[in-house]
Formats: sequence, C-alpha cells, structure tokens
Amino acid sequence: MKNFLRRIFLNFLSLWLIGNITQSVNYNGNLLVLFWASLFLTIFNLLIKPILNLLLMPINLITLGAFRWVINVLVLLAVLIAVEGFKVVGFTFTGFTIAGFVVPKITLSFFWALVLVSFMIEIFNGIFGWLFE
Repeated sequence: MKNFLRRIFLNFLSLWLIGNITQSVNYNGNLLVLFWASLFLTIFNLLIKPILNLLLMPINLITLGAFRWVINVLVLLAVLIAVEGFKVVGFTFTGFTIAGFVVPKITLSFFWALVLVSFMIEIFNGIFGWLFE
C-alpha cells in the first residue's frame, strides 16, 4: 500500500511538473483532476501495462526495446479517456539561443505531445523515484 501511494504521489508530481514546464498537459488548474489522472496512471501502469508488454513482446524484442514508448503512449491515452478534464494538447515550443547554439521553434501535434509527455513522465518518475527512495 505504501508503494502504491508513493507511485501516485510520484505520478502526481511528474504530471504537475510537466504541466508547468510545457503547455501540453492541461488540467485547468484543478488539482483534483490531476490527482485522478495520477491515480488512474498508477492503476493502468500496474494492470494494463504488463498485459500490453506481453502482447507486444515480439515487436519489442525485434526492435530491442525501442517499441516500449508505444506502450507508454497507449497507457497515457487510456488515462486521457478515463479522466474527464485531463488533456494532453499539442503546443508550440518557442525555441531559444544559448552561446550561438540555436534551438528553433517547434510545433508539436497531439500525437507528438503524447509521446513527449510519456517520455517526460518516465524520466521524472525515474528521477523522483531515485530521490525519494
């Protein structure tokens, strides 16, 4: 139970941080919606993700694990369907310049925003899990 609550908290923290860093996670400032999204994300990661891993294992083995991101995107899509008021939307990254290094303006569609958010969730959960362990 303690591990389950910890995962909910880490997902909540990750989604909140991603919502503040990018404009792709939209929960209209309602932290209760964000809590429900993190709860469903935790439940789906514990129940649906292992089933999808088994079903897509041959493709995952052929691609040496590179297909794993599709499973994360599908789990995030299931959360979007389950939680009303929680949305991932496409956005425009304005770009920046540092010491002659230029990152141009990039516009992400809904699909690429889903991919980016699922990557960021995995990265932040890994970092926060390591910090709070």
